[in-house]
Amino acid sequence: MIKAGLKWMFLIVGTMIGAGYASGRELWQFFGQDSSLAILLFAVMFTLCCAAIMDISFKKQSGHYLPVLKAIVGKQLTGLYDWMIILYLFTTTVIMLAGSGATWQAFHFSYRFGVLIIVIPLIFLFFWDVKGIIAVNAFVLPLLITGLLFVLILFITDHKLSLFGHVTEMSNWMSAFPFTALNILPLIAVLGAIGNKMKFRGEIWIASLGSGVILGVISYLYNNSLIQISDEIILYEIPLFAILKHYPYEMMIFMSMMMWIAIFTTAASGTLGLVTRFRDYLRQPLWILAMAVIAVMLPFTSFGFSTLIAYLYPLYGVLNLYVLTSLLLYPVLHRFKIQ
Repeated sequence: MIKAGLKWMFLIVGTMIGAGYASGRELWQFFGQDSSLAILLFAVMFTLCCAAIMDISFKKQSGHYLPVLKAIVGKQLTGLYDWMIILYLFTTTVIMLAGSGATWQAFHFSYRFGVLIIVIPLIFLFFWDVKGIIAVNAFVLPLLITGLLFVLILFITDHKLSLFGHVTEMSNWMSAFPFTALNILPLIAVLGAIGNKMKFRGEIWIASLGSGVILGVISYLYNNSLIQISDEIILYEIPLFAILKHYPYEMMIFMSMMMWIAIFTTAASGTLGLVTRFRDYLRQPLWILAMAVIAVMLPFTSFGFSTLIAYLYPLYGVLNLYVLTSLLLYPVLHRFKIQ
């Protein structure tokens, strides 16, 4: 049970930590100054939402997200949010591909090369169906989390920053709601695809609590570091590079590899949500569906990484507030109701 719970925990974290998050761009977009309470609220709400989604998915023994979505928003709104999830997964996976382009561009490779170098392994991953993604997440996510925490703690230590110097700053607490809401739809899509693979209810709380704590701690440390270099962030497409410029070039290479892994795992999760949604209709192997979906995505990567995040993420954050509210109220509303 513990092993399975950790497996789902890494799947959740892999879905969450993508190009926007690992680069620092997404955190800075929503948080920044006066956000300690906002990050705490995010961690709590994220944990509760993961638990609710997994609980529904487990009860439904679902193989894709549609039954889970119907239980959350009701039959009347399922069609609307189904299209929203499809659009969200499509556009955010495009953002991941663009993020790969931006990462390789920082090392003087062409943007197109950076996009294409993620596409081939992404398609190959689906030769092993859902098991391939779970195995990759379980292997690379511990490396990514350790690497990111190492850099952030090193930066905080070297600059003698106070870990709790911003704890009393709370005025930006409202940003926790659109930030959490932003990340709800991909969780529904991915966790809805594994309901029929969960065996014990205990897996739900191991995965939910573990991912909430990990993401809460990383978000707080990351945001605390970005506040110190706020004047420099505007000069960087990827804020993480503003932190890494203080260290040897080898560390920048290492963290760029880690960030690319984060981009890859989130692109894989987004693609998983899309291909499992349509598998019952098209009845093709997942790798063929993945190849078709990614081929359609490629032209959209030309819009650029930070531009896509700046416009799309806040919009999705607001649109998803209803789903967030439904998930937070789910334990209360469904306590005595058999799903």
